[in-house]
Amino acid sequence: MSAATQEDKLLRMANQIAAFFRSYPEEEAVAGVHKHIEAFWTPRMISKLEVALPTFGDKADILVRRALQIDEPQAESPIRSATRDPQKLGDGASDAG
Repeated sequence: MSAATQEDKLLRMANQIAAFFRSYPEEEAVAGVHKHIEAFWTPRMISKLEVALPTFGDKADILVRRALQIDEPQAESPIRSATRDPQKLGDGASDAG
């Protein structure tokens, strides 16, 4: 059994994000995946997944593939803005305590 690569782990995380948003209308789900990855992942993580994405084929959730192919979502993310873009809100934006 081979060890999972970093790209495999990133895909697993991205697919978990997509699974969370699956119950929303498709465009909102794509926006949610896009905004979550943009807000909480480092640019290096995003880049690694984008480069590896073509090799994953159907293993990559369609919501992940769509979210990574756009610059700006067409719909609003279904997640409230404090968790959607925490880096834009500054101190006090987190509800972590």
